[in-house]
Amino acid sequence: MRQMQRMSDPAYLHTVSMRELYENVYQSRPPVIDNLLHAGTYLFAGAPKVGKSFFMAQLAYHVSTGLPLWNYTIHKGTVLYLALEDDYRRLQERLYRMFGTDSTENLHFAICAKQLGAGLDEQLQKFVREHPDTKLIIIDTLQKIREAGGEKFSYANDYEIVGRLKRFADNQNVCLLLVHHARKQQADDKFDMISGTNGLLGAADGAFMFQKEKRTDSAAVLEVSERDQQDQRLYLTKDMDRLIWQLERMETELWKPPPDPVLEAVAALVARAMSWSGTATEPVTALGVDLKPNTLTMRLNVNAGRLLNEHSIRYENGRSHSGRKITLTPVPPQA
Repeated sequence: MRQMQRMSDPAYLHTVSMRELYENVYQSRPPVIDNLLHAGTYLFAGAPKVGKSFFMAQLAYHVSTGLPLWNYTIHKGTVLYLALEDDYRRLQERLYRMFGTDSTENLHFAICAKQLGAGLDEQLQKFVREHPDTKLIIIDTLQKIREAGGEKFSYANDYEIVGRLKRFADNQNVCLLLVHHARKQQADDKFDMISGTNGLLGAADGAFMFQKEKRTDSAAVLEVSERDQQDQRLYLTKDMDRLIWQLERMETELWKPPPDPVLEAVAALVARAMSWSGTATEPVTALGVDLKPNTLTMRLNVNAGRLLNEHSIRYENGRSHSGRKITLTPVPPQA
């Protein structure tokens, strides 16, 4: 009752202490492509006719088939590609040249869709309901689905548009990739070249900038910026026969966290027992680690996402009649 009274106060501000943060479990955004693309909302920007749609087709095909993209691991799932500046004939020719007859049922295309605020939300929600394994939705281009009157390029308007799409992606736990144009003017920070205001990038989880020195070049640079990992720069070359992009080199080698002996002990325990469940004090004995029970619990709380992504173990920490209960469950690597 006191809590309800506090919340009804117009001056109420909900806060969480540092200790409360450590006592809760927050799952990290699941990867779609390891170290490159996660669930969330991203901008993919580049100049007109620079090859963005070919790259989108390549990305969509790899996610829908589970085939590795260069040296990146793919987490297979259904893909929806809204190719709103194309027609089915052009899509057919492009895909056949890129992949031949190696088709897949997990890649779906649409060449028209409703606008944001005028039915697109419902269309995307219905698709995800009908395809619960959806991993990636590509909207090519963002301008095509802006609601009527969305030509007002203010920071607030741009932020709201991407923020609205981000809420959908977060609620559905999918990756939403928004293809957008870049300005011709060069900038010290390449992401300042994204057309529109900084509100677009400010609301997104990350962005890709796809550039060539000349439109006719067979080489391109892909700049990657994301909130949850370090920036990357990929140098790509195009196979002119198949029109697919190959990775030539990376300028930034990805940082990988050092092995954690506690997480490795958890993985070994689950491998022996297939699953594990017990009170918050029992893991200390089961794992054989020199940690206090509350310290171990907080450490596992913070690393729940890493346990899932690196060791395919789902960690849960909840309350029961006998106190806090920890559950460790193996899951398929693609889950």
